[in-house]
Amino acid sequence: MQSVICGDGPMGHAIADELVTAGHAVRVLGRPAGADHPASAFEGAAVVHEFSIGTAVAANVTAALASGLRRFVIGTTGWGEDRDRVEDLLVSQGAAAVAAPTFSPGAAILLNAAAQLGAELGRVGGYDPFIVEWHRAAKRDRPSGTALALAQRLAESGFGMREPEVASVRAGSSPGMHLVGFDALGETLELRLTARDRRSYATGARLAGDWLLAARRSPGLHHFSAVIEALTTERTPA
Repeated sequence: MQSVICGDGPMGHAIADELVTAGHAVRVLGRPAGADHPASAFEGAAVVHEFSIGTAVAANVTAALASGLRRFVIGTTGWGEDRDRVEDLLVSQGAAAVAAPTFSPGAAILLNAAAQLGAELGRVGGYDPFIVEWHRAAKRDRPSGTALALAQRLAESGFGMREPEVASVRAGSSPGMHLVGFDALGETLELRLTARDRRSYATGARLAGDWLLAARRSPGLHHFSAVIEALTTERTPA
């Protein structure tokens, strides 16, 4: 099976190494010579792993769809303004994508755990939620996509209090740390996920591609949590 990776940065190359180890043929695309990649750049691929920059997502998906490709793994952040447009394109072409701010399996489980704790502590009362995230100095977006997703999940959990304070640190070369805390007068409860390198993210991206290949998925955007659910419950969701 051949995969095309959009994005030749550290994350793109980490995914390439993961896929090659799993026996996949891989093409890594850097910035195109022209304004956008041509459809021919995606020909022959089974899956596109989109890990470039936010402003390129819609154009890359459009070009890949024109080549006949119908499976996407989207880990790029900062494309929220184009999300509806991209989903409309996928649905109109019968294509499916797994899209998430992070493909760390640990982060996906952290999202669920934070939402569950938020709901339970909200019923107890007296706890204030907060989020701290630390990434390498060169990371452009702040807060991180994972931190924003954590804040959204806490809001959806019915926590019933103020929105969580989100603090971002950009320093050094940390690949990523996320801490979710709940502070009360007498105690603080914390959940922390620290990445040592990009291998977990690359593994998650491969698992998302495998999930898309395992069965025909409904057109549109799917969250990485569906992939994790399939693994942890030993069943394949529709």
